[in-house]
Amino acid sequence: MDADVTDSAGTATEPDTESGRQPSTGAPGLAGEDTEAAAPPAGPNPKRHWLRWVALGTSVAILATAAAGWWFYRKLDGNITTDTSAAAELHTYEKERPTPVALDAQNILLIGSDSRSGDGNGKYGRDDGGSQRSDTTILLHLAADRKSATAMSLPRDLMVEIPSCARPDGTRSQAQFAQFNWAFEAGGAACTIRTVEKLTDIRVDHHMVVDFSGFTDMVNAVDGVEVCLDEPVKDVQALLELPAGRQTLDGEQALGFVRARHGIGDGSDTQRMDRQQRFLGALFKKVQSNGVLLNPARLYPVLDAATKSLTTDPGLNSLSDLYELARSMQSVPMEKVQFLTVPRQPYAQDPNRDELVQPAAKSLFEQLREDNPVSVSPDETDTQSQRNEEKSDDSVKNSGNGSDGGSGTPAPGSPSPAPTFQGTNAAVGMCG
Repeated sequence: MDADVTDSAGTATEPDTESGRQPSTGAPGLAGEDTEAAAPPAGPNPKRHWLRWVALGTSVAILATAAAGWWFYRKLDGNITTDTSAAAELHTYEKERPTPVALDAQNILLIGSDSRSGDGNGKYGRDDGGSQRSDTTILLHLAADRKSATAMSLPRDLMVEIPSCARPDGTRSQAQFAQFNWAFEAGGAACTIRTVEKLTDIRVDHHMVVDFSGFTDMVNAVDGVEVCLDEPVKDVQALLELPAGRQTLDGEQALGFVRARHGIGDGSDTQRMDRQQRFLGALFKKVQSNGVLLNPARLYPVLDAATKSLTTDPGLNSLSDLYELARSMQSVPMEKVQFLTVPRQPYAQDPNRDELVQPAAKSLFEQLREDNPVSVSPDETDTQSQRNEEKSDDSVKNSGNGSDGGSGTPAPGSPSPAPTFQGTNAAVGMCG
């Protein structure tokens, strides 16, 4: 047997001193042929080393992003103030509240507080111990199919029945017939909700209260809102001075613009509400069309501004709740985001106050309560023409000369037209 072959299994042979090669420990090759020497152990693989660093770096980046996202979520979530006292008061009077009709629809009461207390609000007036009234109140109705949203403004000078409400100091106010914004001063959001429900017979599902600084921060977060003015405006009380023409208002200017009652238009609360509605429509349009909702870098400032000056009921007191609400509104076409004011006229006993116009107001409340559609028109003549047509139709039905044979019942398959009220929509904006 050759010297370079093992003489038994597992026994190594002596090295070939003449060739200097180590003998093979594997299977022998063909007879008479030497096997190749074993390859030396491989050193570190640079490619695998690089891949490990990439994987480690990616993991760290993912963890850092998740941690940052969690921190932002917790911060925004913690910004929101929960109004537990309102929830307790409403629970006490649950039996007298309206029964929900369209369960998938949502009615949200938006309250703009004129309180001067809190950070950043003192410059808008003297803080008299935290008292506040509702500077703006809007009942937002989201249709069950989320194909329309109707924001109905309630005049702060509207004369209404205000129930007895719990005050912050534990006492109770007296039931009274007074202007609407006294309800918020008497008993906060709960008293305002009960007053609205008594007035409209519409169940309020949620509420939000926003103060002055929250509004200005929201406008600044979207880089301002464009308006067009036919004439220059100067209102010392609203801290507002603007030139005529197209311009973009920052938060401070926007607040003065929606609050102004002097030096702009006829100084009436009616024009002020119309201006607020058009501005809110322009703000909504800016948020929807400016890529804010899909751009985290732009979305965060908006959410921060929206949450840190926001007080809500327990059903809307988390970022996830607000996100679901915002997401549900994304599907609403811009022209179907409608703004209007409840039909009203000067109060008979005091022209500086308002009263409802009937039966128009009752018709509007019924449409929203039943989740039926409404239409808006910027021209009062359009709504008046419709009311005249409705009266004409009624007289035809009563005389028995209608196409339905005088039964007063619409022909099968012919849907009733949506009643029209004076207002605007978000697609119009402030500059048409």
